[in-house]
Amino acid sequence: MSSLSSIAWCRLRSNPLGLIGLAIVLTFFQISLLAYLIIPDQTSNANEMHLELASKKPGFEVFFLNQSTQNFENESFFKLLLFGKTKNSDRIAIKKISEKNNVLRYRLFSDSNQAPPRFVAMPYELEKKTFLLGTDRYGRDLLSRVVLGTRISLSVGFISVFISLLIGIILGLIAGYYRGWIDNAIMWLVNVIWSIPTLLMVIAITLVLGKGFWQVFVAVGLTMWVEVTRVVRGQVLSIREKEYVEAGKALGYKNNRILFKHILPNIMAPVIVISAANFASAILIEAGLSFLGIGTQPPIPSWGSMIKEHYAYIIMDKAYLALVPGIAIMLLVFAFVVLGNALRDALDVKS
Repeated sequence: MSSLSSIAWCRLRSNPLGLIGLAIVLTFFQISLLAYLIIPDQTSNANEMHLELASKKPGFEVFFLNQSTQNFENESFFKLLLFGKTKNSDRIAIKKISEKNNVLRYRLFSDSNQAPPRFVAMPYELEKKTFLLGTDRYGRDLLSRVVLGTRISLSVGFISVFISLLIGIILGLIAGYYRGWIDNAIMWLVNVIWSIPTLLMVIAITLVLGKGFWQVFVAVGLTMWVEVTRVVRGQVLSIREKEYVEAGKALGYKNNRILFKHILPNIMAPVIVISAANFASAILIEAGLSFLGIGTQPPIPSWGSMIKEHYAYIIMDKAYLALVPGIAIMLLVFAFVVLGNALRDALDVKS
């Protein structure tokens, strides 16, 4: 097994597209893990709204005034890593005019230039912030929400693929090993599920479970197990008559031991390949559901919902509001597709 793994790794390294896909996937994974530590808006879900700053272009700079600074030092590192900082509602966008003798003279960003200036004395905190990708229609930092959206896409992929593998591998092993009426019943169920369009099936399950974060994971996972079942069943049918399987039966091993210790390890190569393909499909399905409004709900940042909120800007001079999350989806799906193709070639034992 170790020599086979070494050969597969050597084949993968000789595939440039496969390495590019692997690098992109690992990069997105690291970004999603450290998202709250690297994004400018570290509030929960990057949901700090400033409607007066809506749809500002990339590179936009503004001053923020915070008169009652909240202390975040007592918040644990793991809480910050997983959920971000507690939102500080006292941050306001201002136009700085002058600062003298510990007194700040300013106007609110929403004020006109003819409005009288305001004054505030120490203590206060003044911060200059740059929005590298601009702001969305609600005045939120677009870069922060796009980066944080990586967590949603990868989480949907991981959990959905796990659910599909859990169901698909068990049913595929049972159908291919026992044959007979059990195989016929399982394949009848697979064919029924297969005949229903995937997106319609996901929408139906989502409507039954309700709109929400975890409902999307379950709905997507419950629609992808059929592919895993068909692949696993086909592999089991081809090796159930092998010598080592017959030897296990002759030695009196139980069927569970033969299935999970002798057959399953020898069919994992195609399962890994189809898992990569299903990962890409799960990302696209989640984005589609969020675009339709039945996926992850606001204020959770999802690439699909970002496109929905800003697709009208495509015909304007602010098309990047919809194109940036669209490019992120395209890049991550491309990475999993080319990685899956590279794994298929690397794990091909016949070659």
